[in-house]
Amino acid sequence: MGQLGVYVERYTISSADEMNALMRLSQVARKLDHRVDFLFRPDMYKIPEYDAIYIRALTDPLNSAYVAARTAEMHGIRVIDDSDSIRICCDKVNMYQHLIKGSVPIPQTRMIDRHQIGPALARQMFDELGQPVVIKAPNSSFSIYVERASTVEEFLSAARRFLRRADRVVAQQFIQSEFDWRVGVLDGEPLYVCKYVIPKRRWKILTYTPDGKTVYGPVKGIPLDEAPTGLIQCALNAARAIGKGLYGVDLKQHGDGFLVIEVNDNPTINAGDEDQVNGELYERLVNFLLPAR
Repeated sequence: MGQLGVYVERYTISSADEMNALMRLSQVARKLDHRVDFLFRPDMYKIPEYDAIYIRALTDPLNSAYVAARTAEMHGIRVIDDSDSIRICCDKVNMYQHLIKGSVPIPQTRMIDRHQIGPALARQMFDELGQPVVIKAPNSSFSIYVERASTVEEFLSAARRFLRRADRVVAQQFIQSEFDWRVGVLDGEPLYVCKYVIPKRRWKILTYTPDGKTVYGPVKGIPLDEAPTGLIQCALNAARAIGKGLYGVDLKQHGDGFLVIEVNDNPTINAGDEDQVNGELYERLVNFLLPAR
């Protein structure tokens, strides 16, 4: 019997579907004769007592989840997410550099330093990338700090705001689509495939209204053997450029191929969404964390 610690933060379990997914994982683990405990920040000192740690909290090198990952690694304990993946995926500049080095197809992308910002640079980006341009802060997540600019004024406004919290920003070609593909990858193998439908009159899968409400479209699960030709291989190549952990690879169909928009560590797994047609993903997660001895 193995002991699995699921590290969560109370404020990061944002929906019943997310909690139900954790309950399903826990049930599968117990059926496989493993013990499962939920750990919170005050319980971090207990991490060395476990055989594996599964992090389901906001990952960032400045957050407690990173401390949990490093603590597990220092004690030789298998962990999702590993600290290398957190450092890479939580810095989009770092992430895109890894994808470029791995010859992974991405939209046209430019890394912009603070001292470069100005009207001339904005016009240059429109000439090179087209209009509109997508601007991303390096440490953006859940579509926050990701904006679209169609004018020089919009470009400069977004870039200057993002540079208050970073030394560089990312400017990227805008790819129009009705949905994003999401391919879950675990240990270099496909775990699930989904379509994240973009809500009407929106341009990204998740947006926020002025009153703080979230707007997002439906998630459609796709059997692995029904995924379009080339999609899964492109996602696997992207994940390989990052590491061998658990990733959610976002892609857009572009012409006859696919472009990787980004690779997410700690990808969302909600009951009824990512597990719609691939319910065995929980067993695969458990077996990765607690392999048979």
